[in-house]
Amino acid sequence: MAENTASAKADKKGVGAQQSSESSFDMDELRELMELVTEQGFTEFEFENENIRVRLSKAAAQAPLQPSFQAPIGSVAVSPQPHTGLPVQTDAPSQSAESDEGLHKITSPIVGTFYSSPGPEKEPYVKEGSKVTPESVVCIVEAMKLMNEIQAEVSGEVVKVYVENGQPVEFGQALFGIKK
Repeated sequence: MAENTASAKADKKGVGAQQSSESSFDMDELRELMELVTEQGFTEFEFENENIRVRLSKAAAQAPLQPSFQAPIGSVAVSPQPHTGLPVQTDAPSQSAESDEGLHKITSPIVGTFYSSPGPEKEPYVKEGSKVTPESVVCIVEAMKLMNEIQAEVSGEVVKVYVENGQPVEFGQALFGIKK
């Protein structure tokens, strides 16, 4: 299960541009910040400006919740193995793992929903066979109503798309395989 994290870095022109004499938070501000972070469901939060750095982290006090996704009827594979909350692996992933060797994997930096195009009626940013550069936008991952453009960060050819449009993704989940 991926952690919900957030970080912010203020610049001189932005939110953190307060008078330089203000070098720390008072306890009331820290409490408000902790309440906001808890309310938003983050397990980690980090804020930094030129005067101060605040990092809040909370350990899970209870057993992690298992994500539950409903699949359309008929698309769920039934397994005689007992349910452990972990995905059941079949022979197919081991075969694809062999073909994935040597590929650079673009992974999701956050938990959210994967979108392959900028809009419902628009063409996907990339598909198998597309050439990418480090600055190329390959998809969007929506998290908390924010659309986060994901860049390739390498040059190469898209040879594998691991997720489908509209599918939920986890932190670190492979989205694309790039052949350099």
